[in-house]
Amino acid sequence: MAIEGRDETAFAGRIRLGMVGGGQGAFIGAVHRIAARLDDQYELVAGALSATPEKARASAAEIGLPAERSYASYEAMAEGEKARPDGMQAVAIVTPNHMHFPVAKTFLEAGFHVICDKPMTLNLAEARELAEIAKTSGKVFVLTHNYTGYPMIRQARAMVAAGELGAIRVIVAEYAQDWLATRTEDTGSKQADWRVDPARAGAGGAIGDIGTHAYNLACFVTGLKAEKLCADLTSFAPGRRLDDNATMMLRFQGGAKGTLWASQVAVGNENGFTLRVYGEKGGLEWAQEEPNKLWYTPLGEPKRLLTRNGAGATGPATAVSRIPAGHPEGYLEGFATIYTEAAALIRAAEAGGAASDNGVLPGIEEGIAGLAFIEACVESSKRDGAWVDL
Repeated sequence: MAIEGRDETAFAGRIRLGMVGGGQGAFIGAVHRIAARLDDQYELVAGALSATPEKARASAAEIGLPAERSYASYEAMAEGEKARPDGMQAVAIVTPNHMHFPVAKTFLEAGFHVICDKPMTLNLAEARELAEIAKTSGKVFVLTHNYTGYPMIRQARAMVAAGELGAIRVIVAEYAQDWLATRTEDTGSKQADWRVDPARAGAGGAIGDIGTHAYNLACFVTGLKAEKLCADLTSFAPGRRLDDNATMMLRFQGGAKGTLWASQVAVGNENGFTLRVYGEKGGLEWAQEEPNKLWYTPLGEPKRLLTRNGAGATGPATAVSRIPAGHPEGYLEGFATIYTEAAALIRAAEAGGAASDNGVLPGIEEGIAGLAFIEACVESSKRDGAWVDL
């Protein structure tokens, strides 16, 4: 993935990408557009950028999409692009959660590859139905759990898989923010408004928005799946209908124990996402706000700092690094790694290969796991923290 010395002729045929959602006032749409272009793998050719036709047209004009390929609805976009000889090949879905299922279903059934923001759907039943649709379609489906694309997370995963920590004993994941410490939804914030609405966000508030990231990364790095959890969900902001703080314990395969804390009312935290993994032979610590660093402590030895592309960096990390050591690389690049690896799968599928993942990319399985996690948290909390099977 490193840019230095790359043969640009190999990238002449960019994948034609459409986007649903991500219009004016949306945060995540711009992130996806930047990520898709960062490694020169995609060209944005079409969009249904808003459910409001006027806003969709204005949003398309703002980012340079031609008027004839700015659609008033995602249904019209699927039909219009399917009919064009130069129609898009894949679609990025960056809408609020409640639209993920109908949009993904429409485009998979119309023959397009899908790159979808997380969580995959509004609820577990939809996730399972979408899994069958994706399987029948034969198309690539990728879920943008972007933190799995960070180089030092890839290194941590490889170290655990290689047995450098020994059998995993303890997993501690925390994701703390403070942007919903007050009723931000009353200030006109579009981002807050839908995230606290069960009809659009689903059953989980903080657990759906950021808790799923923490849970996904804990599983990704360790290679373990949780078997049971007990959770305590709280809505601290008066009148808020979804949780803004969650604490839980988890029991993983093989006897490992875990704790997870997800909060959007933790004053003083901007994006405090951390993961600590402890095994019988050593431990790892990673913090998203310093993503190019990974602390490794072998049992009985001094703590060691491993850095992205620095001494001790391994193949899984360097393969997804773009710039020399000492230069910051993080959030946007993590998304870009997901998009670039998705591009390889899309090209393979269009060349007649199987539309399967590469063993690293998050997809249908991770999407189902995320929804199962949310629903188990809600059930456990309703039962006063009872243990619930996953």
